[in-house]
Amino acid sequence: MQYYVIIPAHNEEAFLAMTLHSVLKQTLLPKKVIVVNDNSTDNTENIIDGFVHKNSFFQKLNTSSSNEHMPGSKVVNAFNKGLKLLDDQYDFIVKLDADLILPIDYFQKITQIFKGNPKIGIAGGFVYEENLRGEWILNHPMNKLHVRGAFKAYTKNCFNAIGGLKTVMGWDTIDELLAQYHGFKIDTIEELRVKHLRPTGKAYGPKAKLLQGKAMYAMGYGVSLTLIASLKMVFKQRKIMPIYHNMKGYFHAQSEGFPIMVTQDEGKFIRKLRWKGIIHKLIG
Repeated sequence: MQYYVIIPAHNEEAFLAMTLHSVLKQTLLPKKVIVVNDNSTDNTENIIDGFVHKNSFFQKLNTSSSNEHMPGSKVVNAFNKGLKLLDDQYDFIVKLDADLILPIDYFQKITQIFKGNPKIGIAGGFVYEENLRGEWILNHPMNKLHVRGAFKAYTKNCFNAIGGLKTVMGWDTIDELLAQYHGFKIDTIEELRVKHLRPTGKAYGPKAKLLQGKAMYAMGYGVSLTLIASLKMVFKQRKIMPIYHNMKGYFHAQSEGFPIMVTQDEGKFIRKLRWKGIIHKLIG
């Protein structure tokens, strides 16, 4: 199988070389890697240039967006700009973060998953982060059937069916909900342990706090599901503020006429799927 990789990168001089080296060492190499240098002010571009000059399948795209490291829209906008440089002659496409180290057989295993079951539309491994003792510990806060946005692989059929990636925080949940709506399955491979070099959310500013609620509005959750999802975050994080920020973000999106990113039928399916999951957990 042939695959493309798109890597959005904003001020990633500390980690980018390690990520690109881990791609270069893959037992199954990509057809092309687009590294999108998104408004970087550090040495990111020079690092990209070094790989582009030595390896023909690396390609650089310079683009400018905001200076803020906001979850969702910034990274997806950069991804979509990279996507425009590619044709459709691929079997699967990968959105990859610029602060990861992949196992050398990562994409070979992803290929085996997609070949083994054509109903699987999204696949990926698991995130491990280093603790203070130098141990790499699993950090996968959502359920084990969720593929983290840092390293999502989509078959061409699935990617086209869901209409690509949505420019909103929560895009890496919307994609999986829409994939299921279109009859695709999500698969995770526990043996694929991806080292995440920067803990999630460390670079996000205060404006990001309201985006989770905004995303829930965009996904068509409705007030009740947004409240329940926020309560879950409160219990998981042991902090009360997520419920305040989420509900505030939700109602801000509603009052501002923020677009819902799914159709009425897709929204109905998503709500039904979410309620089914909640009831399943309640009754065991």
